[in-house]
Amino acid sequence: DGKCHYSVKGKAGHCSRFHILPQGDERTLQAAVASVGPVAVAVNAMLPSFHLYRGGLYNASGCNPRFINHAVLLVGYGTDRGQEYWLIKNSWGTAWGEEGFIRLAKNKNNLCGIASFAVYPTL
Repeated sequence: DGKCHYSVKGKAGHCSRFHILPQGDERTLQAAVASVGPVAVAVNAMLPSFHLYRGGLYNASGCNPRFINHAVLLVGYGTDRGQEYWLIKNSWGTAWGEEGFIRLAKNKNNLCGIASFAVYPTL
C-alpha cells in the first residue's frame, strides 16, 4: 500500500561509533572478522564473471581493486583444497552464487578491492 511500516520498537541496537579498517590490509580485515564478526565491505562487481557467478572459488585476475561499485557483507573466511577464500554475502538473492554467497580468493593482492573499503559498527 506504499506505507512505511518502520517501528522504533523493532530496532536491534544503537550504533555508537564505527571503525574504518586500513585500505588494502587483508590481514587486519581477517582479524576484524575473527574478533568482531561480519564486516561491511565494498567490491568491484563490474565483471560479467561476477554477475554470472554460480559457485566455486572466484579468482578473476581482471578484477581490479580500484574500481569499487558494490557493497556486500563479509561474513567469514576459510580454505578449500588448499585455497584461501573470503565468504561474502551478496544482496542479489539466493538464486545468485552459492545460495546468495560468493567465495572470493583471499590474500590475492586485495582481489576485487575486498579490503579497500571495510567498516564495522560498535553497538
